[in-house]
Amino acid sequence: MIAKITTGKDIYGALAYNQEKVNEGLGKVLASNIVPEPEDGRFSVATCTEAFNRWLPSHYRTEKPVIHISLNPHPDDKLTDEQLSDIGSEYLQQMGYGAQPYLIFKHSDIGREHIHIVSVQVDSEGKKIKDSNRNLRSVAATEKLEKKYGLHRAKEQKQLEQWQFKPVDAEKGDLKKQIASVIKPAAIMYRFQTPGEYRALLSLYNIGVEEVKGTRSGKPYRGLLYSALDSEGNKAGTPIKSSAFGKTVGITALEERMKKSAILIKENGYREGLRPLVARAIGEARSESELHQKLQKKNIDLYLRRNDTGRITGVTFIDHQSRCVLNGSRLGKEFSANVFNDLFRESPIIEGHTKQVGEKEPFTPLAEQSSPPSSQAGHIESAISSLFSIFSPQPEPYWDNQQQLRKKRKKKKRRFGRQT
Repeated sequence: MIAKITTGKDIYGALAYNQEKVNEGLGKVLASNIVPEPEDGRFSVATCTEAFNRWLPSHYRTEKPVIHISLNPHPDDKLTDEQLSDIGSEYLQQMGYGAQPYLIFKHSDIGREHIHIVSVQVDSEGKKIKDSNRNLRSVAATEKLEKKYGLHRAKEQKQLEQWQFKPVDAEKGDLKKQIASVIKPAAIMYRFQTPGEYRALLSLYNIGVEEVKGTRSGKPYRGLLYSALDSEGNKAGTPIKSSAFGKTVGITALEERMKKSAILIKENGYREGLRPLVARAIGEARSESELHQKLQKKNIDLYLRRNDTGRITGVTFIDHQSRCVLNGSRLGKEFSANVFNDLFRESPIIEGHTKQVGEKEPFTPLAEQSSPPSSQAGHIESAISSLFSIFSPQPEPYWDNQQQLRKKRKKKKRRFGRQT
């Protein structure tokens, strides 16, 4: 659990910020101290401000009497409202603010639940509450609460939150190192349930992934190849086998990750947490470009696949806050490709938000060839269950039909990249 403490002058502003989340249906008041609770349970910013000001003596000299604390459990920590309330109260007691007036709010606006606490750091006599070694005491307090409630350690959580992925730049060289810096932590940190969702995540950072199959010394094999992509989505440089990066990004490990992700996503309600955020952004956006901007403000990327006619054929949402990747159809019918295609039928495509990706050419697996070369299905999602089934050593009729179509027209897709 990570604690963040800020101080200020304006009690009204701190209360208004939290009450706005309540009004939007993305928050609620869990507990209060000294501040009277209204009979109807609806707290008023003005009334609460008056309660704080009545308690504060007129002669205090502290320049910033207001203290605003956020306590952020790990996304995988599942806590009840009562537990969150107790954690907030116990944290304040350990920090020396337990006797002060305070309000504890729960927020669920970023895909995971956390709490905000508004209080004052001035006692009833006008003296500032001692805050020496405040950060060290805060760490000690959160570590104690982590043990008591069985929470993830803050150190582990900070390591995950500090990861900053940078898109691969093929012109800079050392592609293996650039690709590794993204795929190794991403495969561990993010939750995805299908190859397409994993592929959508990596595409944000100019990385492609594909499965290769074949035989070696008479024995069948399966593997993954990672490639750097240029600005048009074409391969740049020689594809690299997953074994060069370690087992964590190999096909077996990713299959296991997908199974575990499905369980975690269901248990932690990530789908339910993401739905209202996306729905609100869609309702407020007047264009596709504006939708991207609104989602990115919530730390969510939107990945759209398009065919050569511009029709949207796939929708994927990447929530970087909960580190969860979900296809639109998984969120619900109202977030499917067909709905988005109708929504943006007349919406202009803004350069910088949409990239056209040319059809990828198949290449030969880096192994002894005793079977027919692989064929590719372009951007169309596979109808079979094989992982990363962009390639197949012996094409079925379905793939043969697609090859005939590709001879008649060149298919393209658009994708959105996250630039950091």
